[in-house]
Amino acid sequence: MAKELDMKKTVYELCRDNAEVIEIMKELGFDAITSPGMLNTAGRFMTIPKGAAMKGIPMDKIRETFTGRGYVIIE
Repeated sequence: MAKELDMKKTVYELCRDNAEVIEIMKELGFDAITSPGMLNTAGRFMTIPKGAAMKGIPMDKIRETFTGRGYVIIE
């Protein structure tokens, strides 16, 4: 079964449901994701698209990286 990445869920929800998301996001440039404090505060309302816009990380790069790791992206 393919892993799903729902772009409407918060970063906190995604990381809580699948710890691998933390490492992938760190590789993409979301360095603060490894801080439990950041994940438990900003992560509770931040989605990947919002975070990407703030960090200037192209959504195409994020989609490619996650699909390359076996994820199905849900928009």
